[in-house]
Amino acid sequence: MSNEVIEVINDMPSSTETAGEAAGSAVAPAPIVSDTLLAPSAAFETLLNQLEGLIHYRFTNRALLQRALTHRSFANEQPDPRPAHNEALEFLGDAVLEFLISAWLLELYPTQNEGTLSKLRAYAVSAVNLQKHAIRLGLGNYLLLNRGEEKTGGRSKMALQVDAYEALLAAIYLDGGIETAKEFVRREFAQTFKVIDPQNLAMADYKTALQEKLQSNGLPTPNYAIVESLGPDHHRIFQIELRVAGQCIARGQGTTIKGAHQAAAAAALASLDNQIERLRAAYALQTAAGVEPKASSEAVTEISEEATDFFTEPLEDWSKNQRPSNLPNELI
Repeated sequence: MSNEVIEVINDMPSSTETAGEAAGSAVAPAPIVSDTLLAPSAAFETLLNQLEGLIHYRFTNRALLQRALTHRSFANEQPDPRPAHNEALEFLGDAVLEFLISAWLLELYPTQNEGTLSKLRAYAVSAVNLQKHAIRLGLGNYLLLNRGEEKTGGRSKMALQVDAYEALLAAIYLDGGIETAKEFVRREFAQTFKVIDPQNLAMADYKTALQEKLQSNGLPTPNYAIVESLGPDHHRIFQIELRVAGQCIARGQGTTIKGAHQAAAAAALASLDNQIERLRAAYALQTAAGVEPKASSEAVTEISEEATDFFTEPLEDWSKNQRPSNLPNELI
């Protein structure tokens, strides 16, 4: 975001006076969401209007949408009264999403057992999949970040994108009710539910599928190691490194350790066919020497499109098709 835009936003007046205070009555309990709105610059209003068009919903309370897009780093640098950031909404959105996905699964598969339904839900709401939804909306382009986050690529960080997506769902729920939130989720996850199959849990359990494929090729059980943990305590993003025969073959990340394991396994499955011979050679050396060979840094592969793209249509090119033509590059 450019300095000019930030200065315009900061100079705009806002009010947090409640109706009760204006009337001289007792002050009501603080609402769940602050009414503090950044004053509407033309550029910011354009962003909000565009996002509402993409999600097919117009907010009655624009403060909710603004809050869903506001990162703590940005809110903390604003003058009082500061705008609310999105962490509490992310917490609520996570619960709303799990509820709506659970209800949908039960509606479609009323006779399935709890274990199967849990695996299908975990597949649908995994951080990898939620980031795909956030990317499809170009959600990172709408985030309000401070300059530090901006410089370190905050708009493309999984943690920030997933948090904003869940916060957006919570904002829709608070503004329009559970039925409106349900409509949003069913539009967003329609492609996901086309490929969900309780008879083929391999698509929801990449770890099992990977282990079976490794064993069928005479390779050992994979090892998963946490290499980094990011974000606040209530919503950690875990980064996992997956090794086979001492060789790092994939990395994955997720909001839970189990989810990160699944993401790493999915990435490994996508590239395994091209690495079988190298892994067999490494395993033979490991077995003969009785020691683990040194891992090869060149072997690391990030989560690929093939491993995570369960949609039937390609992601839109935001840089060409979606961004407003009249906004400065720094803003989006």
